[in-house]
Amino acid sequence: MRTSSTWYAVGLSLALGTTLVIGFGIAALGIVGDGGPPDLLYAGALAVGTVGVAVARLRPHGMALALGATAVAVLLAGAVAVVAGLAEDDQTLDVLWLSAGFAGLFGLSAWAFERSDGAGHVARPR
Repeated sequence: MRTSSTWYAVGLSLALGTTLVIGFGIAALGIVGDGGPPDLLYAGALAVGTVGVAVARLRPHGMALALGATAVAVLLAGAVAVVAGLAEDDQTLDVLWLSAGFAGLFGLSAWAFERSDGAGHVARPR
């Protein structure tokens, strides 16, 4: 049985790990093409998460909302990169799959934070 602090730690680990991987992808590898300005879309998505976490003040429910918003922002970054033609034709699927994977990890993190807040546990009447 997992305690709320364990779920919080899982959510935090997923969020930080995903942020580090995206940051490394932006800085060293390039997510869209060879890197550069198109990757700033993902930096913007991370900024959404950073602002959300600051507003949430690390409280579980607020963290869940912030990371859910970050997941949506990452999906939008990938969609904008593809629609705007920033990704070359042979990279379109790669950008979409990476965006979906990162968004999924942020979504799992949001779910873990929501679990740590006690959501999903229905009180049974006595």
